[in-house]
Amino acid sequence: MEQQSKAPQDIRNVVNFLRSSAAGMKVRVGVLNGKRIDYFKGKGAVKALTSPAYAKLKNVPKVTTEQEAQALLLSVIPYAFFLRVERGAPSGSSSSSPKTLQITQMQTFVPTDYYAWFYEGSQWTTYLGGVAMVAVLLAGVMFPLWPPIMRLGVWYLSIGVLGLIGLFFALAIVRLIFYIITVIVASPGIWIFPKLFADVGFVESFIPLWEWDLPKKKTKKKRNEKTEKKGKGAANGETPSASPSPRIEEVADSGDSRPSSRQARVEEVPDEDS
Repeated sequence: MEQQSKAPQDIRNVVNFLRSSAAGMKVRVGVLNGKRIDYFKGKGAVKALTSPAYAKLKNVPKVTTEQEAQALLLSVIPYAFFLRVERGAPSGSSSSSPKTLQITQMQTFVPTDYYAWFYEGSQWTTYLGGVAMVAVLLAGVMFPLWPPIMRLGVWYLSIGVLGLIGLFFALAIVRLIFYIITVIVASPGIWIFPKLFADVGFVESFIPLWEWDLPKKKTKKKRNEKTEKKGKGAANGETPSASPSPRIEEVADSGDSRPSSRQARVEEVPDEDS
């Protein structure tokens, strides 16, 4: 955009920082005019400008308070690096699909509003990735011209990678068979490497070694339902019914000369308060 080319260098440095991973901003994906686009929340940008990572930068405006951060972000908006948008309903049938975005006419900065990116940041990583891809393609095409030692090394490397992939599939099949056996023998069943397919790191995928397949507890949900029922009952003026309290009544002696033990009769009567 023309406005972005007119931005001073200090403003451009601020935008590059916000667009980089060093800012730690949560970037969402939305749909604007049928195209996917990144957007963020205003308070995330304020938090990034007041972070220690921003304080270490050079050739950027100094920011010490949240008010100064909001004023700096407001001064960036005229250069159209990002614009204020309104977030609407999901673009697809699923609730997890990207939300639709619409640019607002009133462009100001509010920490609770959302802002769409119209700047992709530094492109050196894209250029470097393109060069690396071309180099890999040329190396593959020229494989017959490689020295015999390099070709042999590539062959061993490919065999090792294929072996790791086969080992992974074999492990997945073995853990499934073991789980089916333990479900029959020792219910509820045991998973080997229960986090093997979880969204965790490589090392965490193999910790713990095994785990029972226990269902997730729903104690919090049940407690919430009980408290809601009690709250509704109290709002309606209902009081819990009390069980009738027992009364012990002694039976007088019949006057017989024969020794006899006292007898007691238990009778249930309703409470006087009910």
